[in-house]
Amino acid sequence: MTKELAGRVAIVTGAGRNIGRGIALALADGGAAVVVNVRSNLKEAETVAGEIERAGGKALGIAADVADGAAVQKMVAAAAARFGGVDILVNNASAIHLTGTVATPMKRYDLMHQINTRGTFACSQACIPHLAKAENPHILNLSPPLNMEAKWFAPHVAYTMAKFGMSMCVLGMAEELKGQGIAVNALWPRTVIATAAVQNLLGGDATVRRSRKPEIMGDAAHVILTRPSREYTGKFLIDDDVLRSAGISDLTPYQYEPGADLLPDFFI
Repeated sequence: MTKELAGRVAIVTGAGRNIGRGIALALADGGAAVVVNVRSNLKEAETVAGEIERAGGKALGIAADVADGAAVQKMVAAAAARFGGVDILVNNASAIHLTGTVATPMKRYDLMHQINTRGTFACSQACIPHLAKAENPHILNLSPPLNMEAKWFAPHVAYTMAKFGMSMCVLGMAEELKGQGIAVNALWPRTVIATAAVQNLLGGDATVRRSRKPEIMGDAAHVILTRPSREYTGKFLIDDDVLRSAGISDLTPYQYEPGADLLPDFFI
């Protein structure tokens, strides 16, 4: 991968594993210094940061709950102090609980909204003063297109509301921050991505075999975050569309099991 992100500083939330880790590694491979955020397991963050550093990159592992405004402010201040600023924020941290209304405990409802919507808002709020000073500043939310069909709400109202809260941040902040040249976009997978949540909640190994690898999201994020922020904002992007727009037409290497019939993700 070319070093188009050299000299830039990225914060990736929820980056200890799965899609977040994939994005952190891709941005580091592109030359960025990466702050690897996890909610509480500092060892997990430091493990990913260590991977980046052993590959010759710069990284900092930080444990901070994105729902805690004070902890977020400290994280962003630490990133700026260590690396000299913040150029990129990737709001990946997310909680999922796929249940109907009666079956959703309120503590799960609260967790999803605190991490997904509140966390995205809090991290964006804390980063904006730094992003406003950056040459090519980007916020990227891992959230779906605002597809307001009832079929996406009915099976899991609380989860859909929480994810769409992240997407509404894109809709509003892209317009709000346009004058400052800060891009705000969303990225979402076309197909199911092989993660721990997929294995645990969506059918185990059989579903994983019909999934794509987290690396597709990392590579798509890299493409988005190298584009001019003043021209490329307010978009709800799908991973394979992004890669094809960058000239990557063979997506077979991203399949967990080449040739398998891929499963579409939620909201697509």
